[in-house]
Formats: sequence, C-alpha cells, structure tokens
Amino acid sequence: MPGTEVDVVVIGMGPGGEDVGARLARAGLEVVGVDGRLVGGECPYYACVPTKAMIRATDALQEARRVPGLAGAADVTPDWSLVATRIRDEITDNWNDQAAVDRFQEAGGTFVRGWGRLTAPREVTVARPDGTEEVITARRGVVLNTGTEPAVPPIDGLAETPYWTNRDAVTVEAVPASLVVLGGGPVGCELAQVFSRFGAAVTIVQHADRLVPADEPEAGELLATAFRDEGITVRTGLSAARVSYETGQFHVKLDNGEVIAADRMLVAVGRRTDMKALGIGAVGLDDTARGVTVDERMRATDGLWAIGDITGHGAFTHMSMYQARIAAADILAAANLPGSDDARGTDDARGTDEVETADYRATPRVTFTDPEVGSVGLSEAAARAQGLNVRTGVAQLPTDTTRGFIHKVGNQGFIKVVEDADRGVLVGATSAGPNGGEVLGALVVAVHAEVPTKLLRQMIYAYPTFHRGIETALANLK
Repeated sequence: MPGTEVDVVVIGMGPGGEDVGARLARAGLEVVGVDGRLVGGECPYYACVPTKAMIRATDALQEARRVPGLAGAADVTPDWSLVATRIRDEITDNWNDQAAVDRFQEAGGTFVRGWGRLTAPREVTVARPDGTEEVITARRGVVLNTGTEPAVPPIDGLAETPYWTNRDAVTVEAVPASLVVLGGGPVGCELAQVFSRFGAAVTIVQHADRLVPADEPEAGELLATAFRDEGITVRTGLSAARVSYETGQFHVKLDNGEVIAADRMLVAVGRRTDMKALGIGAVGLDDTARGVTVDERMRATDGLWAIGDITGHGAFTHMSMYQARIAAADILAAANLPGSDDARGTDDARGTDEVETADYRATPRVTFTDPEVGSVGLSEAAARAQGLNVRTGVAQLPTDTTRGFIHKVGNQGFIKVVEDADRGVLVGATSAGPNGGEVLGALVVAVHAEVPTKLLRQMIYAYPTFHRGIETALANLK
C-alpha cells in the first residue's frame, strides 16, 4: 500500500486502539490499524485476562484450604497444567490474534501488520515484518495507542540472565520450585501470590518501603501481613545490586549484601515507553519524554490524538477504552459525522449532542490479590498534598462488619474513605478485602458524581454485605 491515503491511522491496536478504530470505521471513516504485535494488546494475551484466570485458580485453591476452618476437611492438590492449558487454548488461542483482526476488519477497518512511526504530520511509515516499508497518509489524523513494554532496570548482570517479565510468566508450563519477584506493585504482588499458592517458595524484593506504594499505606501493610501468613517472604526497602545465573539458579545480591537464591526470577518493576521509536519528534513533540501530553479530548497536536498508557493517566485497559471513546467522539465531531451514540457520547435523555471530555477525578484501579485492593481517586496523602482539608474514615472488615464476622477465614480487609471536608464530598476511597474491587463500584460513583457525604450517610446499605462497611467508614470520618 505505498502512497495510500485514508481518513485515520491508528498506531497500536491494544484495547483502546482497536476500540477507537472500530468506532470510527463503523461511523463511515476509512481507518487503517497498524501493529507489529498481537491485536488486542497486552491485556488479552499477557496481562488482565490470563493473569486473572491464574488468580481465579489460586483463589479456588485457597478457598478449599479454608474448609477446615469452616466446614470440615479437604485435601487440595494443585495442578498447574489445568491453568496453563486454559490460558493457551481457551483464553489466548495459543497467542493467536486472528479473531481480533477479523473483528476489527468486520467493523470496517483495514489492518496492517507492522511497526508504525510518525514521519511527518498526518503521515505514518510502517515497517513490515518482511523488511519492506509503506507510507500511509491520514487525511483527518493519527491516533497513537502504542502502550508500554515491561521495564527492565540496569542491574549489573541482569541482562545476561533468563529472567521473566509478565509475558513470560503467563506462558509457563510448570511452576518453579522457587521464585524471586523484583517489584512489589500490582503485577509483582499478583503473580507472587499465584505461584506461591501453586507451591513455589516466593520472595518479593521491593525498593519502596511498602507493597503497592501507589495505594494507601494500610493496603501495603494488609498485603504484607497476608503474604507472610501464606509463607511469602516480603523484603521491602531493598533493591537488587547484582544478578547472576549459574547451574539453573538465580543469585540476587541485594544492596544490603544479602543474597537470595531462586530457580526463577520475575522482573515486575513497571513499564517503559520509547517515544523516539514512535517518531513523535517529526510532529514537533519531545521524543525524550516518557509519554505524550494530551488535552481533555485526547489531542496531542493538530491532527494527532493519543490514548492509553502513553498519556500518563494510568496503564489500565479501562483507561485506554475510556480515552478511546473520547478521541473517537472528537474525531467524528471534527469530521461533522454524527456517528453512532457509542462513538459520540450522545445523551438522548437530555437531547444534547456534546462531545465528551476527560475527567480523571474518579479513576479506579484494582490489584487482584487476596485480599483484593480496589482504590479510586486520591489517597489521603495525595489529598493532603493538594492542600485539601482532609477527613478520613476507616472500617475494618473483620470487626466492623457483620459480613466479615460471618466470612470468618480470609476476611482481612478494610474500607477507607477520604473526604474534602470543606466541600463535604469524597475525593478518594479504598476497598480492600474479599471482593474489594466489586465493593469499590459504589465508591467510584460517590467520588465521580461528588455525592455529598451527608447524602451517602442517609443511604440504605444492604445487610449483611461487605459494602455496608462504607456506612461505617463514613460514620468514622474524623
């Protein structure tokens, strides 16, 4: 397709890229989607979907192990082959994206396999796997959705070892006898617990002074306690100084001189971008930056939109999909195309046809450990850093909720709310414990809609539920 001209080119066909491309194509625009990796992105093949299947399996194991505390006796024999088979055959189709490619093309888009880079305003050059290149010009503009790669720190010796990232961990056919996890964020914590519950001796090494440092300190303390109770070794406030691999074993020397030996090593210290490879300098943007700055309609510059991880608003599938909807609406509005309601954000009930703009006040995130940690909006520390007059309230699930008492084993958790006392609304909240991410839903609504705290106190909360702890946390505001 040398010299091809279309309406829109989407570089990066992760969840958001596929979504924005399909919306525009269904609305009548000529759209080309470009990606050198799997269509669908990290989420369905190496992240959200397969890892949650792994977690579902480990949760089943753990619930069976809790039978003696509740209902009798149970013998549990873990079998990783069932998990590996499900991920390969049922979830990822052996890491084949043909169904996703077909889905996009059935929506009216055209897919090009290759690595796209900006070479001029509204111009994309695609490097195909066979070494050829083609240039595609976009009449209306380009959407960037290139996502991120696993970050690998420059630790002495690490590059010469067969370490894992999340992508390798998802494809394993057997659980190692021992595993050291570098990084105590959501990915590191989730996978550490998965492999531990399937029999691996696991050690987490976390540079920060607590696990899941983006969340409330209480969440990190909760997970550390739960992990230690399960036999996971947690080493916080430490970094790896050197890594070596000999005779089938990793040796990780920490900065305090301690050496940890393990059969496998998982590096889960975050994500990285490569703006230079994307060519954003060709359109006047800083290619040394970590990402692309966008406005409330996902515009980076004239004729260029960006969504997803590279915008810096959270490396979440739900963020990418949210921004995709907004970008599609803006592109269609500029093209004077009505599109469909899902692409334009039309509110038929009010008879308006306004283009949606981004609002990140109530961004939710969930770490799918056991206990599960769900958070929305600002933490207490972040709210204070913004100069807000902060009040907080906490309910402990085991002691402050009847459902926690009923649940008995595996009932660790809490609900914490963060209020802007001057306005009388919640600006953040955390729901940690059984089904923490599901309980979070009510708190997301409260933060997003700025429901007055007084009104939240007047609600009727179903009894006996975990979400009833929200009522207790509100009552404890101080």
